[in-house]
Amino acid sequence: MSSQFKYDVVIVGSGTAGLSAALHLPSSLSIAILAKADLEQTSSSWAQGGISAVLDPEDSIELHARDTIVAGAGICEESVVEFTVANGAECINWLADLGMPFTLDNPEIVDSAFHLTREGGHSKRRVVHVADTTGKALQQTLQAHVAERRNIKVLYEHIAIDLISRHQKCAGLYAYSLANQRVDVFRAQKVILATGGASRVYLYTSNPDGSTGDGIAMAWRAGCRVANMEFNQFHPTCLYHPEARTFLITEAVRGEGGKLLLPNGERFMPRFDDRAELAPRDIVARAIDHEMKRLGIDCVYLDISHKSRAFIKSHFPAIYQRCLHFDIDITRQPIPVVPAAHYTCGGVMIDTDGRTDLENLYAIGEVTYSGLHGANRMASNSLLECLVFARSAARAIADEIEPGKSMPALARWDESQVTDSDEDIVVSHNWDELRRFMWDYVGIVRTNKRLQRALHRSELLEREIDEYYGNYKVSPDLLELRNLVVVADLIIRSALARKESRGLHFTLDYPESSDDFLAPTVLDPRLSKQDRASLASI
Repeated sequence: MSSQFKYDVVIVGSGTAGLSAALHLPSSLSIAILAKADLEQTSSSWAQGGISAVLDPEDSIELHARDTIVAGAGICEESVVEFTVANGAECINWLADLGMPFTLDNPEIVDSAFHLTREGGHSKRRVVHVADTTGKALQQTLQAHVAERRNIKVLYEHIAIDLISRHQKCAGLYAYSLANQRVDVFRAQKVILATGGASRVYLYTSNPDGSTGDGIAMAWRAGCRVANMEFNQFHPTCLYHPEARTFLITEAVRGEGGKLLLPNGERFMPRFDDRAELAPRDIVARAIDHEMKRLGIDCVYLDISHKSRAFIKSHFPAIYQRCLHFDIDITRQPIPVVPAAHYTCGGVMIDTDGRTDLENLYAIGEVTYSGLHGANRMASNSLLECLVFARSAARAIADEIEPGKSMPALARWDESQVTDSDEDIVVSHNWDELRRFMWDYVGIVRTNKRLQRALHRSELLEREIDEYYGNYKVSPDLLELRNLVVVADLIIRSALARKESRGLHFTLDYPESSDDFLAPTVLDPRLSKQDRASLASI
């Protein structure tokens, strides 16, 4: 038997965006955070590099904004970029006040400045970090403060299924409890989606298992527009080793002088871009993909071994230890690397307060299209976006919410017409097929033919999964697969609509950029599938 719960605010997602929003909301509000797994299994906690912000007197908001817009290949929303970078330093100071143990220039000195590193696309050193485990330290800091707040309850092993609307307003959601194996109802005055991205739609990814596009799919089904879903960032350098699943080699290795090499030791990035290894991620990922296909090799190599052993071990302790586990001593030899799906630059359309098209529904972080990233995300702007928009959304909610306001009961989950599945193999087969054709046809380099093949397969899978979903009781794998196929369809249709190459979207059929496509690619669920594609990019 399902249960019904009531909170002032329900936050779906337990990464940086979700935890930060909870801490910024007034303590007079009852808040629930729905976490799919433990709080370490988030993309935020896996982040290595850092958080970009203007903290150096020689840097400026104007420079940070310019770098972001250049990396975004001409389609960032400039006002959103300026809003985000202007609030960066204040968010970093907030974290420092919470006790986050940032790496300092000189820990021996009282009030030492933060140590700043430089990453791809940045013209200045502006990335504050905690060695090479910034995300882990950030999550631990936020978790400690959430645990102290009596008005915040973290509900583990809860998978959100669908939003509930009443009179065109979000009134709550259904969520599956793994512990109780039942679907519960959550009533809320406000719902915040902080579910992260959708990189698990690809076969190879740097993301944790939970990055299945849940928030994007839920918002889409509830009538919210999405934008720029064709811009999927592939991190250029993930460790290539049969046992090293989804381990990322941070951008900061290249920022500190790491060189990309072919198996014969030849450096190749200067042939592709004047910025060489410090070019934005899309350029570096395409260059690696090109060289791997041209030479028929399994990987390329990232070499930082020309730096001193002490430097490497102090700057990249986690990477050093992880690689050593696989008998790779990065102080003496290069690291084998390959690209992998890393970040979803598009998502649910929001304003600078995190508001979506559905009243009372907010979204923050990687689940969104805010206008910050454009056609490509610049390194270390992701955690910045989480922090800035979590604070602005919390302030907007605080201005209009009434603590403890009564809310009508919502309809319980009805599973009277479904049965237990005896065909779970269908789910696992469809999951594998989806991720493989997305990798093969909708990856780093695309063509119309590849995209049409992917679209045909996604439509078949979507019908099959919808039929399965309608006949059988839900399970975690089925819920995630249902969301992934929606996200796959959105990515494919967005990619087909953008008849040019820009940023992370590169197609051999339209290799040049065009001024006809300077707007975001917007898809609207209220239109037919045919009309969505024809109206995109207007």
